[in-house]
Amino acid sequence: MDPLTPDQARRAGEQRRLRLQVLGLNSVEAEATFDRVARLAASFTQSPLAMVNFINDERQMFRGMYIPSASPDDRPNTDSGGVVFDLSEIAREAPSDYGFCPHVVAQGSQLALDDVFDYPRFRGNPLVNDMGVRSYLGTPLRDNTGMILGTVCVADTVPRTWDRKLKEGMQELTETLLSDFRLRDSLLAQQQELFAVFDGAPFPIMLTEGPNHLLRYANGKQGAAFGMIPQFSPGRHVLPGLEAVGVFKAMDDAFHSGQAATLPRASITTYDSPAPQDFSFLCTPVRTSPAAPISGVLTVAMDITGQPYAGSEQRVFAANVQERFERLGTAGVPGMGNADFSR
Repeated sequence: MDPLTPDQARRAGEQRRLRLQVLGLNSVEAEATFDRVARLAASFTQSPLAMVNFINDERQMFRGMYIPSASPDDRPNTDSGGVVFDLSEIAREAPSDYGFCPHVVAQGSQLALDDVFDYPRFRGNPLVNDMGVRSYLGTPLRDNTGMILGTVCVADTVPRTWDRKLKEGMQELTETLLSDFRLRDSLLAQQQELFAVFDGAPFPIMLTEGPNHLLRYANGKQGAAFGMIPQFSPGRHVLPGLEAVGVFKAMDDAFHSGQAATLPRASITTYDSPAPQDFSFLCTPVRTSPAAPISGVLTVAMDITGQPYAGSEQRVFAANVQERFERLGTAGVPGMGNADFSR
């Protein structure tokens, strides 16, 4: 494969970022599925370091990782030429040009380095000095559409031979993640059914993703009241009015505690009213299944101007939606098509 031009590499990185955002993978949060694959890769290849690495146009994100513990028993054998490095505090992200994984993504094929020092192109890589890596095997990680999103890789602190069996095994292990990507696309399609229902709601609704509250969805009332913003924008930066009255603090509480959080009353000037309005905000953490980690926050705003307190509709609605999100991928979204938001 011919090397990409800088402009082609930039566009490819942007496309990966957009795809990772859609899949909910454009962040560094650990995920059990990917940690398990990294652990299997380390076990299968008898390597001290393994990662499931997603790469966008700005950084690498190690959502799956296996590293040796700080125990001396888990450290490399210096008699074989290895150097003792404490790998127990490796960060789950790195610059987009760090290490060998970007080369795997750029060339679109497996990269096996039996001894990094045999390759002048690679021996000066900071991964060698920072982590003592002497050998590396990286496999392109493709999604169900064929797009390369990153790598599944293993590395060792001593030179070693990556034979055909190990290379084929790593390829097969990487392909097991195709089912995860298919499931994510299926869940996204079902989410769209929910969003179609939200579009008809007479009160503002937004769904944000991750601890930085990137906007995943906003219905028409949300945009009319608080402002239209691009998808995947960092909410608290592009919705300063909601940040100023404490909505994003309540969203932080919901995301990190796993419990619904309420901002009982906040006065805010909206785009669709000349006078300040009083709103009650309910922020509900969202999981795509009961056992899944929290992926985002559903925020529902009710106009309570002139009312002593918010009614029960808001909580009933949010609980109903949370239940539907947890059914995604299993029972679908039955009954939501008949939801009544007219009252």
